[in-house]
Amino acid sequence: MEKSNQAVSEMTKTALIAALYVVLTVALIPLAYGPIQLRLSEMLNNLTVFNKRYIWAVTLGCLIANLWSSMGVVDVVFGTLGTLVMTSISWFLSRYTTSVPLKLTISVVICTLMSWSVALELHIMSQAPFWWTFLTVGIGEFIATALGAVVIYWISRHYGLTK
Repeated sequence: MEKSNQAVSEMTKTALIAALYVVLTVALIPLAYGPIQLRLSEMLNNLTVFNKRYIWAVTLGCLIANLWSSMGVVDVVFGTLGTLVMTSISWFLSRYTTSVPLKLTISVVICTLMSWSVALELHIMSQAPFWWTFLTVGIGEFIATALGAVVIYWISRHYGLTK
């Protein structure tokens, strides 16, 4: 019985974060897609440094949110894979420190640097200039994840994100 409750709890937490990602993205569609973007849902990437479950939650949310992308299946596949890779790297590297601020810093840096994959996708699909798009998407990613790091840090001090 206890194992069943734990599985339900894990699925519920995953579904809630995925749904929150989708709502934050779709509610702000004009900001969420394109060569200049501020996808506020990316702040949830910071959760991955606390528990591996959030990798799947954010990735699932990204997959669903990318169904609204003008790039269609390309963004669903490659955008989602980019999220899976960057959140996995953040989780993996953050395991080497116990400092929550350092974990969150790792997440912000990795997510910002990994925005090259979005820039490449936009370059190939929309002929957007790669370096300019990397800069603009990277700035948006930095703002969203840095803001998210502050929010997630505050939440982590009051609620158990590792459980």
